Amino acid sequence: MTTFNLMHCQPDSRKFVLWAERQGWLPAGGDLGYALHAALHRVFGEGVPKPFYYRDARAGLLAYTRSSAEELHEAAAMCAAPNLADALGLDAGPRCPGLGVRAFPLRWNAGRVLGFDVRVRPMRRYKADDRENGTERDAFREYEARLEDEKNVAREAVYARWLAEQFGTTGAATLLEARMTRFQLTPVLRRTQSSGQGGGRKPRTIAGPDATFSGHLRVEDTDAFARLLMRGVGRHRAFGFGMLLLKPASISA
Repeated sequence: MTTFNLMHCQPDSRKFVLWAERQGWLPAGGDLGYALHAALHRVFGEGVPKPFYYRDARAGLLAYTRSSAEELHEAAAMCAAPNLADALGLDAGPRCPGLGVRAFPLRWNAGRVLGFDVRVRPMRRYKADDRENGTERDAFREYEARLEDEKNVAREAVYARWLAEQFGTTGAATLLEARMTRFQLTPVLRRTQSSGQGGGRKPRTIAGPDATFSGHLRVEDTDAFARLLMRGVGRHRAFGFGMLLLKPASISA
């Protein structure tokens, strides 16, 4: 049986922002996705928990991981510098619960209806001139461009259709209903690929859609759904998008 845990920590937003700014990992007006991605890699290395979801300072950071609680606590103790451990909230204190890890169900029976929340980056990727690196486009803008004569294209409906595709492509689940509870265009930081000529990877800020959905799904294939949970939904999963948070259903199948 594959180890599958849910990790929680409560970063101190002020301390973490100061740390991220010193590293040059915080885009102007952007979110903490890249900085959290880099910080988690620095602490946990190849066993970095992902996908992850950071909502706010009060809720903290959640992540799925295939590492054991012992492995995570050991990595945090050995690899996290004191200032980074403090900024991420890895150590327990009067105002911080510290690093928490608990087992999470990975296998769900086909036909099971579950509630969910997920933050996604609804983008579509295109190959460019048969090169390996393609381009990305907001799924709403791509859909809008194909329907030039339609004046009132609902962004929520387009993104919900995109989300249904993410669930259904592998046969993992069927989207029963979804509502967009939050949307904004967020600038995120990415590193360009190295030129291979002594030039390092340079930071680049990219604006794009940032949508949170709440709804219900039906599990269609147990193994495929397990892979979806471990992998996450859509693109940019290493940067705070795509973590599928499950909860009891409030509707029937």
